[in-house]
Amino acid sequence: MLKKILIITGDAGESFEILYASHRLREAGYTPVIAAPAVKRMNLVMHDFEPGWDTYVERKGYLLMADISFDDVNTADYTAVLMPGGRAPEYLRNDERVIKIIKEFYNAGKYVFAICHGTQILVTAGLVNNRNIACYEHVKSEVEACGGKYVKNDEAVQDGKIVTGKTWQSHPEFYKIVFSCLEH
Repeated sequence: MLKKILIITGDAGESFEILYASHRLREAGYTPVIAAPAVKRMNLVMHDFEPGWDTYVERKGYLLMADISFDDVNTADYTAVLMPGGRAPEYLRNDERVIKIIKEFYNAGKYVFAICHGTQILVTAGLVNNRNIACYEHVKSEVEACGGKYVKNDEAVQDGKIVTGKTWQSHPEFYKIVFSCLEH
């Protein structure tokens, strides 16, 4: 059985979502592999909410080295793919290599996991139509415009081989579903 999970991110990826995923996967016996546009040290960010602000604030996060570039991804080597949020998905969804990778996982019947803004990549890949999707509330309109159903009352949801979660605050619910999928 394959024990490697591909994590797709880049500069401005959400620190907590990427590091939490990496640590939880390792703890459960999986090998997380961080894929980015290029093998380099990435600048991650931290998003949080401040009183009086209408949206989240962004602060500099941790530095993290990518393991491989998107050019070096062979989807046959992995059990599943995970797309954390942050601002990285905003530009990664325009990278043809990323869309090709996500579609290959989906077409191979493998699990595709996305949390927060990571869902923007699912939208661009055409994988939200007629699906229940949990994501950051400000991605809701993109999901609905592409035929998806935004799930308001659940922190995370599984629809077939696609598992989505709202934000890093949804980690308990999201990873409960993720590990249930990986164990079967």
